[in-house]
Amino acid sequence: MSESDGEGSKSAVITRKLTRSLSARRSKHLVGKTSDTESESESKTSASAASKSPVKKAAGPKGPCPRKTKGRSGAANSDASQTPALEERRCPLDGCDSMGHLGGRADKHFTIDACPKYHNKMSQECKDTYLERRKREEDRRKAVAVLSKKSPKSHHLTIEQRHYQMKIKELRAKSERRSNNNNSDPETDSSAPEEKDREREPHLTNITSEYDLKLFQEAQAAASEKIEEDFKSLPHVKGTKYIEIGKFEVEVWYQSPYPDDYARVPKLYLCEYCLRYMKSRTILKRHTVKCVWRHPPGEEVYRKEKLSVWEVDGKRYKQYCQNLCLLAKFFLDHKTLYYDVEPFLFYVMTIGDSEGCHTVGYFSKKYIDFLLFLFQEKNSFLNYNVSCILTLPPYQRQGYGRLLIDFSYLLTRVEGKVGSPEKPLSDLGLISYRSYWKDVLLEYLCNFGGKELSVKDISQEMAINSYDIVSTLQALGMMKYWKGKHIILKKQ
Repeated sequence: MSESDGEGSKSAVITRKLTRSLSARRSKHLVGKTSDTESESESKTSASAASKSPVKKAAGPKGPCPRKTKGRSGAANSDASQTPALEERRCPLDGCDSMGHLGGRADKHFTIDACPKYHNKMSQECKDTYLERRKREEDRRKAVAVLSKKSPKSHHLTIEQRHYQMKIKELRAKSERRSNNNNSDPETDSSAPEEKDREREPHLTNITSEYDLKLFQEAQAAASEKIEEDFKSLPHVKGTKYIEIGKFEVEVWYQSPYPDDYARVPKLYLCEYCLRYMKSRTILKRHTVKCVWRHPPGEEVYRKEKLSVWEVDGKRYKQYCQNLCLLAKFFLDHKTLYYDVEPFLFYVMTIGDSEGCHTVGYFSKKYIDFLLFLFQEKNSFLNYNVSCILTLPPYQRQGYGRLLIDFSYLLTRVEGKVGSPEKPLSDLGLISYRSYWKDVLLEYLCNFGGKELSVKDISQEMAINSYDIVSTLQALGMMKYWKGKHIILKKQ
C-alpha cells in the first residue's frame, strides 16, 4: 500500500507508517549488549544436538517454542524474564520518588516537567496553588456570567473591576521595589549555586515582578498536566518510540543519541523543513508559525517536476546536517557519526508541493580540502561515493532509494572516478544496492555488441567498483573460473 493512496482521502489526518516490524530495534552501539534471542537460540541448538533420536529432532520445530515440553517452558519463562517488563513510570530526576505533581491535581508524576522537586517546590505547595487557582477561576467565571447579563453598551468599569485593577498595580509595584532592593545586595548575587541545584530549574526570583512570575508558574503547571496527558497514550519504553515529522507518525527502529532531556520522551516532534526536534506538538505548532524554511539549505543541483536534490555543505550548515544525522540514526543501526559533519557533503532529496519541499531521503559523501590552492573542488576520500544513505520509512518501496543510488553514481561519473558505498551497509541498503548493480549490469550486457569484455572496462564506464561488479556477477551465476582466468557467461 503506497502513501499516495492515503494522502488523497486522509490529508488532514496524521498517517502512521509502520516499517519492517511492529517492535523497535535495539542498537548494539547504544545498548551495549547483544539480544537475548541469540543466546536463547544457541541453548536451543545445543539441546537439540544432544537429542538421541534423529526422528524426533526432525519432527520438532526449528525455532524456540514456548509451549509443549516443560524444559522449553522453563526456558521461555527465563527468556520472558529477560525481556524488559513494563515498569511503572517514574521521574527521571535523581533522588525524586515521583510523588506529587506540579499541577497539584495528581498524586504522582513521571516527567521532569511535572516534578515539584525539579521546580524547587513542595508537593503540598503545589496542591495549595492548584486550589487557589481553581478558586480564582471560579470567581472569574461568576464575574463573566454577571457581566454577560448587563447591556453591552455600558463600557465603564464596575467597582469590583476597579478594585481588582488597583490590586494588580499594587502587587506589581510592590514586587518591583522588592526586586530592586534584592539586586542591590551583592552577597545574594555573588553566591555560587550548589552542586545539587545544577540539575534543577534555576531560581527565577529577582528576574521579574512577583505577579508575572506567578503567571509564568501557573502556565508551567497547566503545561505539565497536558504533557503528561499526551504521554499516557504512548507506550512506556525507555527512550523514543515514535517521531512525528510532517503529516507522518513513524515508529523508530533504533535509538538516537539526542540530548538527555529529549531522549527520555517517548515521542519526538520534528520540523520537516529545518529538522529541529521538540518535545510536544504545541511547541512544534509555535515553531511552524515562525519557521521560514521551506526547503533544505544549500544549492538545488537537480530538479525534475516535483523531485529535487539539494547539495548541503556540512561545514556551512552544521546544525541542519547534525539534525539530519540524528534523524537517520533512528533507522540505521551501524551509523556512528552524528555531530562531526564538517567533512561531508549531504545530498537531500525532496518532493515539492504548495507547502514546501518535504524530505524523502538523503545520502552523504566524505570530502577533504586537500591543497585548496591547487584543487578547487572537494575531493572524495578512499573512493567512497556514499558514506551514508537513507530513505525515510514513509517513502520506502517507491523507488526513491534506487534514485538516490543512481544519482550518487552519476556524480561519480561526472567526477571521472570509480566509487563504492562505505561498508557495512544496512539490510535494506544491501538489498537496494544489489538490486541496482544487477539491473545496471544486465542492461549493459544486453546492449553490449562486442565479443571481448573486461570488468575494468565496465567499472570505468559505469563508475562501479570492480569488487561490486564481480560479486554481483558471481551471485547471478554469470562468472566462472575456466583455464586459469575468470570469464563472464552471456546468453547468445
